[in-house]
Amino acid sequence: MTPFITALRNVLLGLVLVTGLAVPALAQLTAESRAYYQDWLKTANRAEEVIDARRASSGALETLRKELTTYRQNFLQARTENGDRIKTLEGQISALGEAPGEGESEPEDIAQLRSSLERQLKDLKVPRIVSEEAYSRANGLISEIDKIIRERRTRKLLERGPSPLNPEHWPGALRTLSRSASSIWNETASRVGSATTAERVQNSLPALLLLLGLSAFLLLRGRPWAHAAGDYLRQFGSSGRGVWGFIVSLLEVILPFIGIICLVAAVDLSGILGTRGSLLLDYVPGWALVMLSFHWLGNQLFSNRLENDLVPVQEGRLNETRLMVDTLAVILVLQDALVKLENFETIPPSVHAVASFPLITAAALVLLRLHRIGVKRRQKQTAGTEDDGAIAAGANRILTLVRRATYLLGFISPLLAALGYVNAAEALIYPAVSTLALLAALLVVQRFLGDVYGWLSGKGSAARDSLFAVLIGFLLAALALPLLALIWGARVADMTELWSRFLEGFQIGDTRISPTAFLTFAVVFAAGYALTRLIQGSLRNSLLPKTKIDPGGQNAITSGLGYVGIFLSAVVAISMAGLDLSSLAIVAGALSVGIGFGLQTIVSNFVSGIILLIERPISKGDWIEVGGLMGYVRDISVRSTRIETFDRSDVIVPNSDLISGTVTNYTRGNTVGRVIVPVGVAYGTDPRKVEAILADIAKSHPMVLLNPAPSVVFQGFGADSLDFEIRAILRDVNWVLSVKSDMNYEISKRFQEEGIEIPFMQRDIWIRNPEVLAQGKSAVSDSASGSPAAPAPPPKPDVGDLQQDAEGDGDGDADK
Repeated sequence: MTPFITALRNVLLGLVLVTGLAVPALAQLTAESRAYYQDWLKTANRAEEVIDARRASSGALETLRKELTTYRQNFLQARTENGDRIKTLEGQISALGEAPGEGESEPEDIAQLRSSLERQLKDLKVPRIVSEEAYSRANGLISEIDKIIRERRTRKLLERGPSPLNPEHWPGALRTLSRSASSIWNETASRVGSATTAERVQNSLPALLLLLGLSAFLLLRGRPWAHAAGDYLRQFGSSGRGVWGFIVSLLEVILPFIGIICLVAAVDLSGILGTRGSLLLDYVPGWALVMLSFHWLGNQLFSNRLENDLVPVQEGRLNETRLMVDTLAVILVLQDALVKLENFETIPPSVHAVASFPLITAAALVLLRLHRIGVKRRQKQTAGTEDDGAIAAGANRILTLVRRATYLLGFISPLLAALGYVNAAEALIYPAVSTLALLAALLVVQRFLGDVYGWLSGKGSAARDSLFAVLIGFLLAALALPLLALIWGARVADMTELWSRFLEGFQIGDTRISPTAFLTFAVVFAAGYALTRLIQGSLRNSLLPKTKIDPGGQNAITSGLGYVGIFLSAVVAISMAGLDLSSLAIVAGALSVGIGFGLQTIVSNFVSGIILLIERPISKGDWIEVGGLMGYVRDISVRSTRIETFDRSDVIVPNSDLISGTVTNYTRGNTVGRVIVPVGVAYGTDPRKVEAILADIAKSHPMVLLNPAPSVVFQGFGADSLDFEIRAILRDVNWVLSVKSDMNYEISKRFQEEGIEIPFMQRDIWIRNPEVLAQGKSAVSDSASGSPAAPAPPPKPDVGDLQQDAEGDGDGDADK
């Protein structure tokens, strides 16, 4: 327990003591603890007074909010203290049984023990209750402050001011801005001409010369240095061309930016600027970084080289597009300079509206122009005159939506500003520009990370379209969401509040699920799952093959161990995460009824799979026949069984079919099986001779067991032949088709040598009314001789005209 938490616990116990809720054992409190809690009460009371008055500025409210946030975080930590100890005491009290009722008594030693435990439990529970109350109070005050700030910002956003199109405001705006510029210039001129400034410059002349020289060298020679560094890096391999190019482009921004910082430091060291100039000078590095960054983004997005062309531009529009991007940077800098000038200059709303309107209009025109260039490019791509380009994976739809949104804002923002809603126009147009810049930066970073992956994996530029690039894109998009929220007006306090709520988690019954608990559950479950798979692999590959257990039993053991291991991993993970799911038992019971009806087939297959693994009526590698399908069992899972048929097709059979249906297992227990080879000989053949030949063929085959000996059965007198069968027991029934084929080959050979005929079925056809055919024949002869003849009427079809001899006695005589 940290010293702060200890002190806070003592404070809360002191509060309980003051309110008369504590037991005498808590009477000793330190002065420091009492002072700390008194400070919290004063802060809370002051916050309530400020909220009720609603007169404090937004800055003062933000400061007060920070104090309340600190207290709230401390109370959040205090209310979770001693949780394990409280559970232990509750378990001890529960073990003593129910307390005796009125008129009942219990042994004195048990009563003393119960009293001691209950007193300790109160000592630990009271601080948690009080900290819960203080936390709720702090949380409520913070919510009220946030509501006041949001209402003020909304009111300011929707506030209508003077219209910048009113000519009456133009002279005043011009005078105000000229006066501000003259003030800065006059302050600078007076400082330059003063003896104090000259002496200061003389005293710091070596440092000034060094800073100015370094600044000039970096500004003039920064780009050549960057290209030289790129040529050196490219010696390490051509596969990292994209990586080296990105590093060179960053150096082209970093080196000039360092030069600008040196220049600003030199100007500040010289002291030639006045108060206003010095205040503006502090923002110059930030403005320079914005302009350099936008110029860098333009070069990255719109490149002359096809492999680096993230957003293709129609031919002849490349320089224009880059100029538009640089213009946006200049507009953002001028707008920020106007806002910073208002911090130390009194500028009326009319002046702000007149000065902001040209910048809003210029930004809108640039966005419209960029959208128009994109429309022309898409039209040419549709006509097939230009390649699709190298848009990063998954970004086409997002870029299209953003382009349409900026196109809409390009119309709306100047219109709002013209009507006097300058704040609303600024809140739309400038965040839109910043959003475009952020999305462009995400595309560039995604491509760079894809190039790094391609360089390390050896895939080169092909890695830009890989799964890794897509996953990186999703990750970058998720990380950019807080930045987008800040760009569109969210406060840092809102982000921190959202993060605090996220860390706090949410309550389900008596259980609080927090990210820490979820992470603990995920880590423990993943470790248990990995350990289960490791044990399964060791058993499957090392231990079980050395035992006498059949393959089916080995598969059942490993599968059952996997299910048990996953279940135990889940139970241990829930326990380690501190999740109490007992309150969800009623809800889970109600849901199980509905789920049972909807998933009864799946549950039936699951239970059948468990039965198959335990009883093992079939095992992996068995030759079975089920539902007209025949093949080998290749895998038994908890829901289905995979059978490989003899034509090498995989058939997935639900486990319930194997339990409820009829299954023929040809290799259950052993591979010994019987083969039956039927054969027929012509009538008149000596049956004993045939029997001797067939018996000799069966006994001579290596797969046939001699104990029991094979047998030849004279089945009977068939319609066309004397029917015999060879019945033999094979060592491995899996070879039944091969054995049958071998015996048939041998039978054909031996019967041919012995002159034994294998008959085939014969059928004789007789005609009941042959005169019909005679009439047809005479008609054909007359037509061939040229003499006309009346066509004979077609005979009526008679099912008895053609009749097949169905008796098939094989004697060769026609049935009359």
